[in-house]
Amino acid sequence: MKNPWMKKNPFLSMWLSGANAVIGSARGRATAQAKRQASTFWSAALAPGKPRKRRSKR
Repeated sequence: MKNPWMKKNPFLSMWLSGANAVIGSARGRATAQAKRQASTFWSAALAPGKPRKRRSKR
């Protein structure tokens, strides 16, 4: 006798496939955003600072 729990379920397969696609897309967007933020952080950290304006003495 075959085990009914081992039978393929097309609905579950489609649901998992869709969930995998959504999670993969979200992961890609999060990775891209993290790379953009890291790039911005390092470019600001390594750039020379802006010269400060000196107050004139009266």
